[in-house]
Amino acid sequence: MHKVLILLMFYGVAVSTLAGCDSKGTDQLRNSRAALGEKLFHSPALSNPPGQACASCHDENTAFSSPASILPTAVGAAGVRGRRQVPTLTYAHFAPPLAFNGTEQIFFGGLFWDGRADSLEAQVAGPLLSPLEMNNSSKAEVVSKLAASDLATEFRATLGEDIFDDVDRAFDALAGSIAEYQRTEEFAPFTSKYDYYLSGAVELTAQELRGLALFNSPNKGNCAACHPSTGSSGAPPLFTDFTFDNLGVPKNPSNPFYKQGLDINPEGANFIDLGLAATTERAEDRGKQKVMTLRNIAKTAPYFHNGVFNDLETVVRFYNSRDLGSFSPPEVPENVNHDELGNLGLSSAEISDLVAFLHTLSDGFGPTNQ
Repeated sequence: MHKVLILLMFYGVAVSTLAGCDSKGTDQLRNSRAALGEKLFHSPALSNPPGQACASCHDENTAFSSPASILPTAVGAAGVRGRRQVPTLTYAHFAPPLAFNGTEQIFFGGLFWDGRADSLEAQVAGPLLSPLEMNNSSKAEVVSKLAASDLATEFRATLGEDIFDDVDRAFDALAGSIAEYQRTEEFAPFTSKYDYYLSGAVELTAQELRGLALFNSPNKGNCAACHPSTGSSGAPPLFTDFTFDNLGVPKNPSNPFYKQGLDINPEGANFIDLGLAATTERAEDRGKQKVMTLRNIAKTAPYFHNGVFNDLETVVRFYNSRDLGSFSPPEVPENVNHDELGNLGLSSAEISDLVAFLHTLSDGFGPTNQ
């Protein structure tokens, strides 16, 4: 999709905001809120029943995505399966709010697969109240749990002794603290091998360089059309243009959401994930899912919105030969992108080269890890 230039100004603003802030968090209140937010993120006291934390589904060892990589979707506090794969939280805070570009007639921005949250605060608040996730019935229930938890004293000390007097204020402060934690360097370290390559600190292998060339080539992989590998004004790339696309991903017959009770999934096996259209209510958005960052992609299996594929090689093969009868039909047949994928003509060796390059996008490399 030829959308990258449209979004560079948003990307530039997001990255320059990070660059303009002291990465060590010199603002004492923000620092304190982030430290509190980290504890809240890992607290199992805020779910119904207690026992599930944000970190239960967003594990730091898998780039803050699902720790159960063999499962297509996570398990909520009440034992209910979600309908979508757990996306990484790394680099999420760079996403602009959901907006519409009238020139190209496309939506971009927002968080979650369907773009329904405009901010990290909204992204945090949603799961706390979702029956598929932390299963609280109201903000008051969440705040009551927090007030009775071992973090209540620190919460008051950080945000005011009267913070629990107003439920909405306390709930927003809770979400804001976790959001502040998600804005820290831990969620956007830019420490992949590719980052060190861009800085000149290391070289990519011959295979990785071939993969990079394929990634960028509009006549081969064409991955950079939606996952740009260069940043704006010297900023590191985010490997997403923040848009939405229907890639023609097939249904995942192993998705346990299909077998949930009628109170959770009244459509049963006939459930169709409409993606962005569930947010915009536009027919032309049916089946379009968020173009997620490819940073840490090697750590965040399974892949696509329904976790239908378990490894990167299969994902690349899908992009390469989707239209050649090698895969099941799309979950949503309308609006499928037939222009940029489906019959790329990549050889097995080129697929391996692309996968090798994708592995260079994992954080935690460091020049000493060679």
